[in-house]
Amino acid sequence: MSDQPVVSWLTDMDGVLVHENDAIDGAADFIAELQRLERKFLVLTNNSIFTARDLRARLHASGIDLPEENLWTSALATAQFLADQRAGGSAYVIGEAGLTSALHDIGFVLTDRDPDYVVLGETRTYSFTAITQAIRLLERGARFIATNPDASGPSREGSLPATGSVAALITRATGVEPYYVGKPNPLMMRSALNKIDGHSEQTVMIGDRMDTDVRSGLEAGLRTILVMTGSTTPDKVDTFPYRPTRVVDSIADVVPLVAELA
Repeated sequence: MSDQPVVSWLTDMDGVLVHENDAIDGAADFIAELQRLERKFLVLTNNSIFTARDLRARLHASGIDLPEENLWTSALATAQFLADQRAGGSAYVIGEAGLTSALHDIGFVLTDRDPDYVVLGETRTYSFTAITQAIRLLERGARFIATNPDASGPSREGSLPATGSVAALITRATGVEPYYVGKPNPLMMRSALNKIDGHSEQTVMIGDRMDTDVRSGLEAGLRTILVMTGSTTPDKVDTFPYRPTRVVDSIADVVPLVAELA
């Protein structure tokens, strides 16, 4: 790793700290160690369904305790991006409370009448009527934003179609490609660093996916740690054209690094 001390940490949530609603061994210890050493940190997720308050409650129920201001979702990153692009703009939103409340909070008007943007996020109940409305608004000149490109997501029963799949359907119907804000767009990392006043050369990103977490960390100039408790399996690491700075078995192996790399 670089010679610079590590003073701030970014970590993915699902597959690194939790599986569904269960904490991964070492996750609570990792957060406690960051807090003990007063390190700046954010827990990141591409999931745009939940508000930071919802996610804090979910983590707390699994035994991981952190304030909601330490959570950064693709919905919050999307809202921040749109506020920077077009303050006080308007949007037609397909998504849940995580996305609609984030856009409300930055002063956007949510409307289906000539909006500046169509914003697509995660939802458990994609409506054909809402998708049709989005297609027609894009045909009339609205700009297309999506929270993240994940094509599928996990559930206890198996895979679910996610934002990227529905975006592909809309793109096929309109010829309009969305701008994706979430990982692997390094913009998600940059907005997270800005939120904690962090610097790329002094920050580490921890993730379980080579194609999103490690890639976006790398492109944002961060050191990266890949854990083997999520999506990318050990046999797949070498198939990618880029490498993480470190590969470890789980978040439990990162706990001693918080002090060591400081």
